[in-house]
Amino acid sequence: MKMNPLGRTGIEVSELCLGTMTYGTQTPEAEAHAQIGRALEAEVNFVDTAEMYPVNPIAKEHVGRSEEIIGNWFAASGRRAEVVLATKHSGQGLMAVRDGAPISAQTIAETIEGSLRRLRTDYIDLYQFHWPNRGSYMFRQNWSYDPSQQDRAAVLENMAECLGALQGAQQAGKIRAFGLSNESAWGTAQWLRLAEEGGGPRVASIQNEYSLLCRMFDTDLAELSHHEDVGLLAFSPLGTGLLTGKYQGGALPEGSRKTINPELGGRHSPRVYDAVAAYLEISARHGLDPVQMALAWCRTRPFMTSAIFGATRLEQMERILASVNLELPQEVLSEIDQAHRAHPMPY
Repeated sequence: MKMNPLGRTGIEVSELCLGTMTYGTQTPEAEAHAQIGRALEAEVNFVDTAEMYPVNPIAKEHVGRSEEIIGNWFAASGRRAEVVLATKHSGQGLMAVRDGAPISAQTIAETIEGSLRRLRTDYIDLYQFHWPNRGSYMFRQNWSYDPSQQDRAAVLENMAECLGALQGAQQAGKIRAFGLSNESAWGTAQWLRLAEEGGGPRVASIQNEYSLLCRMFDTDLAELSHHEDVGLLAFSPLGTGLLTGKYQGGALPEGSRKTINPELGGRHSPRVYDAVAAYLEISARHGLDPVQMALAWCRTRPFMTSAIFGATRLEQMERILASVNLELPQEVLSEIDQAHRAHPMPY
């Protein structure tokens, strides 16, 4: 398993990251613990969670359960030191957490303490803001995104206050590094500028959606990533399962995410299945597993730090882990580029 630098932190993370958003709903605790052990066995040292997890569905009674399951594994195994652990502070508008309160200097300390307690650890390696208070164009909000009502001064004041609180947590040894999620190029640039002015920890990573079906990171954020050493942690690299082909032709596998979330977070669209078919055709023509092709392609992207995969069951992990052994030939990469041009924004 290849290791990549996490920004300028000196922390090294595996090119695949174990995502845990189904732990506690679709994935029971015993299965989750088996997954963590198998990931470490395969040299995946990176585990990502969030205080709002599990999802499918999101509910107030579920908040923090994924962190608790990971914490129970740490307590039982004694292997905390082997894991680079990432979690997230929920942002404005999620009523299941702090009644939708925004991220602020006041919420950061209590939220870190809650995560530390549930995770049964003294420190978090990468502490991320799940989405910006001012809103985000991620999760299909790009189609109607309008930042014209944002108050620039208020946004920057909040950022500075939050960085100050994070600096205190870092100095206390409670967090090692800071990352963003569902963030834009402008927002990331402001966090970087404020940190360089002495306001707190420097952004190490951005966790945004990225896959063959969702490539918004390819332009402005790619440029920022290159120049500022802020790598992408790609979530949904398999397009919430669409790229496996399991939903083609109207199929609805029992227990799949689509049985719980029919719209797949806005990814179910009239155009997406034609796009998936194009990538499935490429994989079939070259005798490749489509899951492994999609993940191997992610590894070719110059800004990629780690691709976050989720598996509701252990057997799904084996197919995913094998992707690190696949190197895509230039012919396949060229065909993928052609398919992207034909199906640029399928959802």
